Amino acid sequence: MVDVEKVLAQVEKDCRRTGRRLTEKRKQVLIGLLKSERALSAYEIVNYCKWTYQTSFAPMTVYRILEFLESEKLVHKLHITNKYVACSNICCKQEHDVAQFLICDSCGSVKEVSVDGSALETLKNNAEHVGFQVKSPQIELHGLCQNCCSKEQAH
Repeated sequence: MVDVEKVLAQVEKDCRRTGRRLTEKRKQVLIGLLKSERALSAYEIVNYCKWTYQTSFAPMTVYRILEFLESEKLVHKLHITNKYVACSNICCKQEHDVAQFLICDSCGSVKEVSVDGSALETLKNNAEHVGFQVKSPQIELHGLCQNCCSKEQAH
């Protein structure tokens, strides 16, 4: 589990250093994603904030906050499902490889792993070979997590 307080302290420090503000609303959205075991839609985040903080956010406000958090490399958007997850390397200062997301179709959990640069180059080259230009190298794979596989095998 993520140490939310430690992550928030680091993110606030980084934002101050770059002149960006981690407002209370931005913090609340980020906390929701940090605490979630699965990806959340903007509407699920609206509900989380409503129940957790007794505040009402318009969905467009949440989308703007998510855009900010994504631009700061604090969250990732899962394009296939139009949902968001906190970056698993949120406190890491170095550049990361391309993100690969393993999304469980049963429980909705998401794991982020890095793709080796050479593997990505192979994928890009294959795409270019057939006249396709890759715009987003992010990879999203759907399947079953270890926990759900075990449950399925037990039945």
